[in-house]
Amino acid sequence: MSKKLSVDEKREKEQQVVSKMIELYCRKKHKTKGEICPDCQVLKNYAELRISKCPFMETKTFCSNCKVHCYKPQMREKIREVMRFSGPRMIFYHPIMAIGHLIESNKEKKKLQEDKQNY
Repeated sequence: MSKKLSVDEKREKEQQVVSKMIELYCRKKHKTKGEICPDCQVLKNYAELRISKCPFMETKTFCSNCKVHCYKPQMREKIREVMRFSGPRMIFYHPIMAIGHLIESNKEKKKLQEDKQNY
């Protein structure tokens, strides 16, 4: 049985996942060690800002499952690229975080499908 997270806890958790994914992407794609490159830092700051201002945090799990996409098109494409690259690799670098993310994401997708069928 999972405990229900507060909105602030959900924000923090989503920010951690996104940060780890951007850091992994930068380390592997841009060959950085330690600090991430300036472009990835801009993306990370932008993602954290969007997460911190999300009005739907109470009812959604992750941005990818949200009906409203608040990222600017260019940033949305960058974060998609990061997610496509880092998502499958997270299991090797942050396995607990990756499994938790998969479980929550699948629950949300099922819920969204059920909501669509009920209309």
